[in-house]
Amino acid sequence: MATTTSPNKSLKLLFVSNPIGPLGSGLGGGVELTLRNIATELHQRGHSIKIVATKGSTAWGRPLVEIAGAPQISAQTQGRDAPVIIPASSVLANLWDYVRQVQNDYDLIFNFAYDWLPFYLTPFFTCPVAHLVSMGSLTEAMDQIIEQVATRFPGTIGVHSHAQAATFAFADRCRCLGNGIDLSVYDFCAEPASWVGWVGRIAPEKGLEDAVAASQITGISMKIMGFLENEAYWQQILRDYPNAPVEYEGFLSTTELQQRLRQCRSLLMTPRWVEAFGNVAIEALACGVPVIAYRRGGPAEIVEDGKTGFLVEPDSVAGLVEAMGKLDQIERHVCRQRVEAQYSAKAMGDRIEQWFLDILSGRQSS
Repeated sequence: MATTTSPNKSLKLLFVSNPIGPLGSGLGGGVELTLRNIATELHQRGHSIKIVATKGSTAWGRPLVEIAGAPQISAQTQGRDAPVIIPASSVLANLWDYVRQVQNDYDLIFNFAYDWLPFYLTPFFTCPVAHLVSMGSLTEAMDQIIEQVATRFPGTIGVHSHAQAATFAFADRCRCLGNGIDLSVYDFCAEPASWVGWVGRIAPEKGLEDAVAASQITGISMKIMGFLENEAYWQQILRDYPNAPVEYEGFLSTTELQQRLRQCRSLLMTPRWVEAFGNVAIEALACGVPVIAYRRGGPAEIVEDGKTGFLVEPDSVAGLVEAMGKLDQIERHVCRQRVEAQYSAKAMGDRIEQWFLDILSGRQSS
């Protein structure tokens, strides 16, 4: 294994995807977009990237190793005391068995999975492992194993926001990396349509019913975009708010999403939990779309209240309604400028690249 701390030398990087589903399916939520954007940016900088992911994945032009196996259950659906569960013929186990076999071919392994096994295996690898943690504290088992890695391998735990880090007892040992997108993919729209948007997995923790309730109260049409993860939850929303002027647009590719997203008067973000970041917030702002979000988690660090949108008391439908009535106060070009300054792919690439170099430098001197 050839380690380096020179930013001018290409690194050989192995990206290990999450085991929830194939890349490109939408099952992995924002992790998929994050992996794609980081891989693309680092490839453009001359680093060698290979992606290991569930069979059926797309790697957006990057070298891909597809691994078969049963998917993991998302940690978001489990309680704090939930045990670690790995199914028979686990794709998670198969992914990391492959990584073990090829680790000596790489300078660094980059883990995107919020799962117990990669953290547990970290001490057994000779190749350094960087972990990008995609969620806040969810289970005791995950908190304990991540903290063990943070203690034994300082500087290797990356997070997206300070709010996310604060959910862990080891917040001060996390590297806050934010996120970033390829701004060339998102077109600014100065003159929006009359409707608002909501984007995300349709699942209870995303709080879609609050946005639908606000749409029904105001009479403002809303287009809903994202992976329909929980059909029963969606049908219950439709029964509870029969007069809401909402339309489900389906799960869209990045190109299709931005074409609709850019037309929104605003994007509503209504998570019930602490979002680690909220990729769709910066996607919307890149198009000039103000964001109305609960003052909770990552979105509260992205949205500048009164400048690029509005921050609302968590779980307050009345707050959403009030904010929807003030959208004319927001200048859409300011939203775009916010993303250009802090959340471009280049800015994210700089942070990730320096993180990797710091990890390799630490490993060399240890």
